[in-house]
Amino acid sequence: MKKPQLSPRQQVFLRIGLAIVITLFAMAALWFLRESGALQNLGYVGVFLVGMLANATILLPAPSWALTIAAGATLNPLMVAFAAAAGEALGEITGYLAGSSGSIVLEDRESYQKSAHLMKRWGVWFIMALAFIPNPAFDIVGIIAGALRMPVPKFLWGAFLGKFARALLLAYGSYGVFNHFWGR
Repeated sequence: MKKPQLSPRQQVFLRIGLAIVITLFAMAALWFLRESGALQNLGYVGVFLVGMLANATILLPAPSWALTIAAGATLNPLMVAFAAAAGEALGEITGYLAGSSGSIVLEDRESYQKSAHLMKRWGVWFIMALAFIPNPAFDIVGIIAGALRMPVPKFLWGAFLGKFARALLLAYGSYGVFNHFWGR
């Protein structure tokens, strides 16, 4: 028996709905984790979860880098950077899904056109550079990557590499400052 196919319009609504549900879930989970104090007991898993949830919110940035700094001062900075980058890169998939839905309101903007051109030309390098810079506008990069139908692994790899480089700097920086002033 043949499965019924969704119309292009239904696919758009399904993807947008999925992105909205993930964003709402991420915001609720972040609030719960913060209010319950559960992060203190989660270690690297907590860094991963907060990174993923904070970056799953589309255009509503949550500063997951703050946890990377705090965790880097007390945990292994390399492992903190890895956990943070993996979680943050996976969280960015919501922007990608929104872009792949095909109903982008940004397409007519000049900044979208320039960014799309740069992404087509530089691909993973473009994503990696923008993922390195802590900015709330990275969701737009995910939207553009989805709209351009960039392969998901390629998008995630670029996001991971950029976020990993940034997380390394933050985690080792806080580790160094903590040890310099308070010693271990």
